[in-house]
Amino acid sequence: MDPERARQLLERERARIEREIAGLELAEADEPGDEGSESLYQSEFDEDRARDLADQLAALERAEQRLATGTYGLSVESGQPIPDERLELVPTTERTVEEERALGG
Repeated sequence: MDPERARQLLERERARIEREIAGLELAEADEPGDEGSESLYQSEFDEDRARDLADQLAALERAEQRLATGTYGLSVESGQPIPDERLELVPTTERTVEEERALGG
């Protein structure tokens, strides 16, 4: 994949993740102190979502590092090229489809 296109994809992904993190933070600030079951459910959901977004941000940072070192678009497992179509869909992907399947993902 062209490095400039990869940079664009990663910048777009970073913006998406940061928007979602900001949305979670705003929702937490607006929540009333009610300890009802719905509030507890929402709190647990938000905590899970925050962990997921932190994982996505970490994957993004690893992808940015690979781009900086010239290994973006290559599997971290085998070094095999990851198809551009896959990178367009999931810019932070680290493995080929076959390797992901082997890992159970």
